[in-house]
Amino acid sequence: MAANAKAHIVHPFPPLYDESSRILILGSFPSVKSREQRFFYGHPQNRFWRVAAAVFGAPVPKTIEEKCRFLLENRVALWDVIASCEIVGSSDSSIRDAKPNDIRPILEGAPIERIFVNGGTAAKLYQKYIEPETGRKAIQLPSTSPANAAWSLERLIEEWGIIRDRTDP
Repeated sequence: MAANAKAHIVHPFPPLYDESSRILILGSFPSVKSREQRFFYGHPQNRFWRVAAAVFGAPVPKTIEEKCRFLLENRVALWDVIASCEIVGSSDSSIRDAKPNDIRPILEGAPIERIFVNGGTAAKLYQKYIEPETGRKAIQLPSTSPANAAWSLERLIEEWGIIRDRTDP
C-alpha cells in the first residue's frame, strides 16, 4: 500500500501503566514508526522522550525497556485516545471514522490524578469521545510531533513541566 493511501488501522499495542501511575498522558494515534515498533513515540524526530526526560531530570531513554521503566518510575501512564481509525500515514489531520480507546481500565487500575493530552488533535478527540464517558477533563499540552515546528524543544520542556507528579510516593 502506498504511504499516502488511507488505511483502516487498529491500535497495535496496549497502554502502559501500573498500580502506581498518577499521571495519564494520551496521544491521538500511533505514527507509522510507532506502529512498526509497537511502542509509543517511535519516530526519531518526535520530541516526546527528550521532553519527558528533561521534565523529570533523567537521561533520555533509548530502548523500549528503558522507556517503560522511565515512565513507570515517574508514575506516568501512556496511551492514545483512538483505538482504530482511517488514517493516511501518520497524519492526525487525516483521521476519520475514529473509535476511541476505553481508558476505564487505566482509571480503575491506577490512582490517576491528572490527565494530559499531547496536542490539539488528541484534545479534540478526548473531548468528543472520552470526557463524556469519564467526566474527567484533560489538560492540553503542545504537541511533541515534528509537525509542530513552531514550538522549540526548550518551549516544549517549559510547558510540559506541568506533568511533573508533585504527590508523595
